[in-house]
Amino acid sequence: MIVRLFRRLITVAGLIALCSLTAHAESVPRYEAGPLLGFSAGAFDLTQGEDAAIEGRLEYRQNNDWWFKPLATFMANTDGAAFAGIGIYSEIFLTENFYLSPSFTPGVFLRGQSKNLGHPIEFRSQMELGWRFESGLRTSVSINHISNAGMGNRNPGTESVVISLLVPFGQLF
Repeated sequence: MIVRLFRRLITVAGLIALCSLTAHAESVPRYEAGPLLGFSAGAFDLTQGEDAAIEGRLEYRQNNDWWFKPLATFMANTDGAAFAGIGIYSEIFLTENFYLSPSFTPGVFLRGQSKNLGHPIEFRSQMELGWRFESGLRTSVSINHISNAGMGNRNPGTESVVISLLVPFGQLF
């Protein structure tokens, strides 16, 4: 089921990327695109697979020329879990369009019927690999780890892999 979901997500991301390439938008300088709103979908607890679920995420990222930039995120999965947090991210452009983006986000995890992570306070560390189109639109794939850093009696952690579409706020409204 998860493999089928990933194939569909990759197909959708590819179609979005293709549409973006054919759009006749002017090139937007990297930081002038304004804040970014991210829409993500993927697999929760992918590596351990004990409590695998489908994950969806909504994320707000401040887009400026600072080395560390603020972000706010909300994640929910099909087992009723939710994670909300505020953190920081950075962008390392490897080429004009290809980038690597590490982030760190402390937050609150509500378990629902999902995996017991051992504590309501959790920390998400993430590595994202993406492509920025001339219009400012971005597509990416990321892997993250959520853990309570030993604050609870249990600390099994979990990993997720997601595909994201990041849209400049000004293109939505």
